[in-house]
Amino acid sequence: MKVHEKIRSMRLSKGLSQEDMADKLYMSVNGYANIERGETDVPVSRLEKIAAAFEIELLELFSFGEKNVFYLVAAAANNYNSFNNCENNLQSTDSSHEKNELEHELEKARLLLQQKDKEIAYLKEINNLMKN
Repeated sequence: MKVHEKIRSMRLSKGLSQEDMADKLYMSVNGYANIERGETDVPVSRLEKIAAAFEIELLELFSFGEKNVFYLVAAAANNYNSFNNCENNLQSTDSSHEKNELEHELEKARLLLQQKDKEIAYLKEINNLMKN
């Protein structure tokens, strides 16, 4: 999802109109609408003001619509050891119920790690865009 799409989605999720956002940003409605349509290159300083209007951090705006990856990354870091333990326990388990439970936990851990990798790639992309 592109940044202008995230801005529009965030505005809609907050129940704000384009007029509300334009007022908060001291802009014309047409100028704000151009941002949401992706017709305007938005400097970081303006993005920070947009995030502030939504009462969120800029990084939260960038991550909006990305399945709350930041929370998943923290969970993945906390569950890294349980991922390894789960994989080892799975091989030595006889109980069908326990095995299913461990397989489920293992799959969750794998998904968390995939999300972490996606978030790292996304943050690298943001970093490169901010450098340019």
